[in-house]
Amino acid sequence: MQALQLILSLSILVLIHELGHFMFAKLFGARVDKFYLFFNPWFSIFKKKIGETEYGIGWLPFGGYCKIAGMIDESMDRKHLAQPPQPYEYRSKTLGQRFLIISGGVIFNFIFALMIYAGILYVWGESYLPIKNAHYGIYVDSTTRSIGLQNGDKILSINGMEPERLEDVIQAIVFDEAQTIQVNRNGKVVDIAIPEKFNRQIISNPNALFITNFIPFFIDSVIAQSPAEQAGLRRGDRVVAIDTVETPAFFDFMIAVKPYAGKNTAIVVERHGFRDTVPITISEQGTIGAYRKDLQDIYTFETREFTLLQSIPAGVKLGVATLGFYVKQMKLIFTKEGSQQVGSFVSMGKLYPKTWNWAAFWSLMALFSIILAFMNILPIPALDGGFLLFLVYELFIGKKPSDKFLIKAQQMGMAIVFFIFFYALFMDFGRLFW
Repeated sequence: MQALQLILSLSILVLIHELGHFMFAKLFGARVDKFYLFFNPWFSIFKKKIGETEYGIGWLPFGGYCKIAGMIDESMDRKHLAQPPQPYEYRSKTLGQRFLIISGGVIFNFIFALMIYAGILYVWGESYLPIKNAHYGIYVDSTTRSIGLQNGDKILSINGMEPERLEDVIQAIVFDEAQTIQVNRNGKVVDIAIPEKFNRQIISNPNALFITNFIPFFIDSVIAQSPAEQAGLRRGDRVVAIDTVETPAFFDFMIAVKPYAGKNTAIVVERHGFRDTVPITISEQGTIGAYRKDLQDIYTFETREFTLLQSIPAGVKLGVATLGFYVKQMKLIFTKEGSQQVGSFVSMGKLYPKTWNWAAFWSLMALFSIILAFMNILPIPALDGGFLLFLVYELFIGKKPSDKFLIKAQQMGMAIVFFIFFYALFMDFGRLFW
């Protein structure tokens, strides 16, 4: 299901991207020879010529392409170079027209993301947990505890600013390199200094919790014939210990219960304000067969609803903020720790839920549309940004780069793109098997 959602999302985004090139090419009278989803070296899964354009589906799922006459692109077709520029060719268009043809994919991807965000806000609104409502505070891992934060701390400010939600705190620490954080610890205000480059310690271990909302283990339901049912546990009980090990948070219990797999022991629950010790036999898998309450059942979330007119500027604001957030992430890629967290389609697929969820599907599609737009605008030959770089050169120098140079640049760019792709794939498979 995760793979299906990823393939569907990327297929739509590739089509949107190539449609941007296609529409601007048609607008300025440039002939489009091919319009493909996926690449088709040697053969195509499907193809049909309509008018002057061959539409098709390739077999190599590395993206798609819109082959515009008179343009040196990834097809490396050079036949047109032996002839003078024709009126219907890309190379005969004005600088401004070529700029829009090249930018079309990025423009369409970004606008598409804004439309999705506006639609999400209109249909589902925005639900979030205000940090002031997280009355159990935060839960931190060993890395975060090393700077002085503790489980149960309630965050008051980060770099002197009062955050609205925990996500703001995470972004400030990881991407903005915040220097101070202030918390309420058992009624006492505590100021904590954040060490320089602490964000690199965090990203070097992407599987760590770092900092999250404190989740107490309130039982929502129990499985029939499970150890929890046989022990008499019921909805509303809060599990706070196993044997003599205190487990104030759900994550604490998940760790502490494993050594008791298949053994008779006791757990401590809070029920109606009193503690009760309950004998229990832990399953061979190290579970008790009880589901915990979701965050929405523990904390008071706020939901903002939007009318159709309100959703449009709100969607634009969210899209711009997402782009800014992604640009900040890119800065970390050039650090030793960040380069080790690069991922490919494998990492992208893991972001999707294992069951179909429309809200998650559209939200991730909007995110990937922004990423696709940003990655394509990078000034690397073979990407849209590389072509735009040559157009800027032409604007300031007054003449186009030579065809020989463009061919060499395209070959070099393709090598860079494939290196990045296979490096990301290598890192993903390394995390899976090593």
